[in-house]
Amino acid sequence: MPGSEISREIYWNVTAFSVVLMYLLAGATIAVFTYGFYRRYRLWRLGKPANRLDHVMQRVAAFIAYGPGHGRTARDLYPGLMHLLIFSGFVTLFIGTLMIMVQADFDVQFLHGQFYLFYSLFLDVFGFLAIVGVLMALFQRYVVKPEYLYAMYYDGIVLGLLLANLVTGFGVEGLRMAATELRQGVAWAAWSPVGYVVAQPLVALDPGALQALHTGFWWLHLLLALAFIAYMPYSKMLHSFTSPLNTFLRSFEPKGQLSTPDLETAETFGAGRIRDFTWKDLFDGDACTECGRCTAVCPARSTGKLLDPKLIVLDLRNYITRHERGLLAGRDVAAGDPALPALVGEAIPEQMLWDCTTCRACMQACPVLIEHVPKIVNMRRYLVLEESRFPREVQGVFNNLENRFNPWQLPHQQRAAWAEGLDIPTMAETKGQVEYLLWVGCFGAFDDRNKRVTRALAKILKEAGVSFAILGSEEKCTGDPARRIGNEYLYQMLAQENVETLNGYGVRKIVTQCPHCFNTIRNEYPDFGGRYEVIHHTQLLAELIAQGRIKPTKPVDEHITFHDPCYLGRYNDEYDAPRYILKSIPGLRLSEMAASREKSFCCGAGGGRMFMEEKQGARVNQTRVGMAQATGADVIAAACPFCTVMLEDGITGKGLSEQMRLRDCVELLAESLGEAQAGGSGAG
Repeated sequence: MPGSEISREIYWNVTAFSVVLMYLLAGATIAVFTYGFYRRYRLWRLGKPANRLDHVMQRVAAFIAYGPGHGRTARDLYPGLMHLLIFSGFVTLFIGTLMIMVQADFDVQFLHGQFYLFYSLFLDVFGFLAIVGVLMALFQRYVVKPEYLYAMYYDGIVLGLLLANLVTGFGVEGLRMAATELRQGVAWAAWSPVGYVVAQPLVALDPGALQALHTGFWWLHLLLALAFIAYMPYSKMLHSFTSPLNTFLRSFEPKGQLSTPDLETAETFGAGRIRDFTWKDLFDGDACTECGRCTAVCPARSTGKLLDPKLIVLDLRNYITRHERGLLAGRDVAAGDPALPALVGEAIPEQMLWDCTTCRACMQACPVLIEHVPKIVNMRRYLVLEESRFPREVQGVFNNLENRFNPWQLPHQQRAAWAEGLDIPTMAETKGQVEYLLWVGCFGAFDDRNKRVTRALAKILKEAGVSFAILGSEEKCTGDPARRIGNEYLYQMLAQENVETLNGYGVRKIVTQCPHCFNTIRNEYPDFGGRYEVIHHTQLLAELIAQGRIKPTKPVDEHITFHDPCYLGRYNDEYDAPRYILKSIPGLRLSEMAASREKSFCCGAGGGRMFMEEKQGARVNQTRVGMAQATGADVIAAACPFCTVMLEDGITGKGLSEQMRLRDCVELLAESLGEAQAGGSGAG
């Protein structure tokens, strides 16, 4: 069966004039598409520079894994399968159409013989699967209607065009087969199963009617296909190109690292206008698929707050779309230009920004690697440093951090009071000649509940023979709360002072029980010349257990569930060390929450929310405690002082103090080690 004959059959009623007209229309379509893409490109260029072209091979790998590979898209079964069917179907059909056009119009012979049969079957199967995928999308958006999707009118236009293209394509195939293969009774007709089924009721029609119908359907299909292509850059379907490209443009900086602006040379602080964002921030808006996965996992949104991570991205995109002319003409100020509304406060409500716990669940869930949290923090920086607009309750936090180097009105000189009676040396006393600096952190040093954890940790390290010292009153807050609330100036002041102290003692290794301190020192202090090996206390303790330097032997009869801290897990990919400790303790029974590991639900403390009032909706910490309660566990195990405070408050708030307790992994380990090794957990 010569494939060229069948290829010509597809165009058997297309005159030379029709071919010329087809290519003219295709050229016009490409021109309209190119112009639409160029319009978006001009808007992306309004943003500040950002280097996203380094690490080329890693970027290519990310593109393959997250783009065509659907690495994150496939995590959720229904939408993942739906998208995979549509994507694979249209890619396959597009390539197949190009091959047929090249063969038919340029007489390049590659579709013939057995290969043609298999390829015809391949195209039919994937085309049918694409129809299934589109129907799944319609069902999801207009029947199931999950809250996080926000089905818009243009969703119907896009899905309608997709479906019309597929259906008319099979109509063209069925009419061709009814006029040729089925009339001739050839054996290979069944290799195009969908077209074969469509052709069955058509074969009885008059050949002239078939020819007219085929011509009409062929042109209808062509015009629908060209209209869809031309419409793409003016619709959400632009993401077909920008989403895979966004995975190539991903950040390869540490996940826990925020940008460090030069405060001495910066013309503005934070992001209050479009030109304050990077071009990649603006590109993110056009890469968004509007799938709503970020919204679905956001703890603020889940508890009735105003914040919606998807809307943060889309509001930014819609702002530059609505004000395209003004922005391109240079009219872009944070506020005061009557031609443009304020971006922060009007286009994006301030409360949305203050609701964020910076837990990074949105970024973890996003299938195309959009960066929500840095945008939110940058807009907070603008509000704090440019406008002095922030929740009134954090004013005291700023004052205390600046004057007392901790978030509370507690004397800085008492920072080492927790260690009374433990004979723990300071770095000044050892002149830095120890293996580890124990970074205690503000909660570990001042909060009565967390001081018990600090004491237990110090005793275990001493019994294990670990060489360590503390800074005592030389330690200051890392600045994490200030930075994530938006006070970059205060953060940098604290960071520079801490780095100067650490480098003065020649510190190389730091262990800390606070994931926020862990993340800041590990990922953000290098910007100030502070490069250290930083480990979380659960990592060191897990290592000591594995080496046999500590041996938990006393059974601890508790049914527990472990809460993954956001800044340890999603920010720094540490999920196993705490569980290793817990599983090494005899008698413990561990039940995982449904939202655990990378899908963990925030305690509500991050992003400075620890120090802000929670007035709207349900309390995040109580919601998380409810998840723990659902496991049937009696104890929530924690590995973060922020989480300890928030979850204990959540237990009390839900009236569960008689049924549930919270204990740090260190406290459980200390109990299993017994008095001989741990010396008890001590009193705060």
